[in-house]
Amino acid sequence: MSSVNTVATIAPESLARLSVEQYHAMIRSGILTDDDAIKLIEGWLILKMAKNPAHRATTRLVRTALEAIVPVGWYVDSQEPITLSNSEPEPDVVIVRGETRQYLDRHPGAAEIVIVIEVSDTTLQRDRQIKKRIYAQAKIPICWIINLVESQSEVYAQPAEEEDDCDYRQRQDYERSDRIPLEIEGVEIGSISVASLLP
Repeated sequence: MSSVNTVATIAPESLARLSVEQYHAMIRSGILTDDDAIKLIEGWLILKMAKNPAHRATTRLVRTALEAIVPVGWYVDSQEPITLSNSEPEPDVVIVRGETRQYLDRHPGAAEIVIVIEVSDTTLQRDRQIKKRIYAQAKIPICWIINLVESQSEVYAQPAEEEDDCDYRQRQDYERSDRIPLEIEGVEIGSISVASLLP
């Protein structure tokens, strides 16, 4: 029997999830290194997806556009870990409170992130479901999905208050000809052309 078939026969109740603390311990001890294409999502070790050129270019376009208007007291980061209650995803782009040197001994957490952005092509369904769910559960105020499949940007806001409802209550789609308002803590600081974010 092949290893793939063996894995497929393991009952879900036989699998164990990792805590964020256990995941960090594996990194500190060298069990997981920078060479391992792994991230922690809802307690599971997940292989990172390969990125195509359009995804890479879009991530850079988004970061550049945000850096041009983000005010002092915030900074833009990309494809770096953020620590949530049971996940440590690496969003394509985030806006983080403070400045990089504040986070020398830990990754930014949900309370320090105002916007999280995923660039989606082959990962669109996963980003709309799993990623959006963990960001809403963490109460990150705004989630953008730059949807390369349909050439639009989806903006999700107002994470649900209920513990068992891990979703955003509001969704607004923006077409290539639109501008997305950029809000930080409820204050609109500018807007960004969707066309400037798409390849």
